[in-house]
Amino acid sequence: MKFLFYSLIFVFLTSSSFVYADEYIIDIPLGAYNPELNTVAEVWYDPPQIFVTVDDTITWYNDDKEGHTVTSGEGSGRFGWMSDNFGKSNGIFDSGRFMPGDSWSYKFEESGTFSYYCTIHPWMEGIVVVEKEIPDFPHDATGKKLEFPLLQYTPDRRIEVNLTWDPPVIKTHEKVQFVYQFYDPQTNSNLAEMKYNFVIFQNGQEIFRDEGLSQIGGDYRNFVFSESGSVIIRIEGIESPSIFAEESVTVSGNVQSKEQRSVDFTAAVYDNPEKSSHETYHTKPAQRLTTYYELMLIIILIPGVMFLVALFWLKQKPKIKDDTQGAVKI
Repeated sequence: MKFLFYSLIFVFLTSSSFVYADEYIIDIPLGAYNPELNTVAEVWYDPPQIFVTVDDTITWYNDDKEGHTVTSGEGSGRFGWMSDNFGKSNGIFDSGRFMPGDSWSYKFEESGTFSYYCTIHPWMEGIVVVEKEIPDFPHDATGKKLEFPLLQYTPDRRIEVNLTWDPPVIKTHEKVQFVYQFYDPQTNSNLAEMKYNFVIFQNGQEIFRDEGLSQIGGDYRNFVFSESGSVIIRIEGIESPSIFAEESVTVSGNVQSKEQRSVDFTAAVYDNPEKSSHETYHTKPAQRLTTYYELMLIIILIPGVMFLVALFWLKQKPKIKDDTQGAVKI
């Protein structure tokens, strides 16, 4: 039953590709030494701005006729050197002087925007933008790859909770649908009418909470993250009036209340390179199965009651005396 349910909702990842770090080249062209660029060079570093990802390596080649450096920090600007501004290093990286025909490489292990310049020719400036690598597979907050559906037991092991989400890789400003089911681990049967709270924590803060009542086939919530970071998806206070009539159960000599009956799942949210905002989405089903059941009962019962009332009225209707009886025929 569980396999059939999830196979109808999601297409699971059957394979994953490995992500390798890339290498990039920035050229220091002939004539970069001239602050007025009165040479064949059009820029001092080519390209002057480059976008890479974490763990990528950039190699600078000196094709100029003078020595240069690649030093993190702020340069002087095109003519700042004329006012005794020779730039300021921030100490993140520094190639030192390397001569024409030589090169220097640096591996970027952290995300961020890094400006750099040449300490010998401080008008020479460039920018490196290092972005986080977005994997092509889902993983938890520790980076461990996940296989859907995820499975957790409540501490008393009386309820099994399965969870999956789509799309598998969570990005900001993109709707994510969390789908989950409750099972009896003893019988492996689906549990309906399970009351619970669906809670999301991000970066240590609670950002979403909603009460729920599962139906046959489970339940779901939609959510859109505005910020990146690690998240905890918690389903807490799980209970079912039809199964747990008692308010608490004893587990290993300790009393566990329904409020303690919860499970946690973790994930990571990445900055969306294609979206910077999002529209409002419905977070939960607009209508539940119980609503349809109630409508069906109303549709069936109302005509039936009306029919019984009409039948009863007809039976109770007084009979009209036939005046023709006893008339004498002529």
